[in-house]
Amino acid sequence: MKKYLPILVILATTIIIFASGLHHHVNFETLAKHRAFLTTFVTDNFVFASLIFITIYITVTALSVPGASIISITGGFLFGTFVGGSWILIGATIGASILFIAVKTAFGETLREKAGPWVAKVQDGFDKDAFSYLLFLRLVPAFPFFVVNIVPALLNVKFRTYVIATLLGILPGCFVFASIGSGIGSIFDSGQMPTIKSLITWKVLGPMVGLAVFSLIPIVIKRFKKS
Repeated sequence: MKKYLPILVILATTIIIFASGLHHHVNFETLAKHRAFLTTFVTDNFVFASLIFITIYITVTALSVPGASIISITGGFLFGTFVGGSWILIGATIGASILFIAVKTAFGETLREKAGPWVAKVQDGFDKDAFSYLLFLRLVPAFPFFVVNIVPALLNVKFRTYVIATLLGILPGCFVFASIGSGIGSIFDSGQMPTIKSLITWKVLGPMVGLAVFSLIPIVIKRFKKS
């Protein structure tokens, strides 16, 4: 029962958040409404505000609550591109690691024991190039973040490999989102309300996809040498 405790706590907390409707307040309207208070609070209490933001990001990531993109942009708005991107990177990596450990502890061993030939084959292939695959999945924005947090835990990826690939893979996106957030104040000033779709365009995502493809080169070279 002990091994299921972390994942049960995560599930229970997630249910409470959804049941209370707190996730509905994670939007640009809320940010614009409380803009003056938030910016003043960050200016007057920088260290405390930074700790609060990182803690919120860790919680959102570990619980897989929707709204991480908006929170990332908020981080850039409140702290700027470099500092905001750094806090996002720290929060997302720690939150993803917590979820990874919880899932691996609860289900990793059971899945390995009951895995059929197909699952075992997938796991074997993933093990050989886990770092490159994970880096690719992290860099491509098309894959849901929470899915990429969970699947490696079920495939018995080493924790060290998972953390390093996660850190490097999400690094570009963290600073891209923070950069977008650092300029969102001008949109509020114009009286407009931005949307994720209007902010995250292919002009922004294109370079990240290019990096993702580049990350697969070691796998291609390895396969080419074997053939």
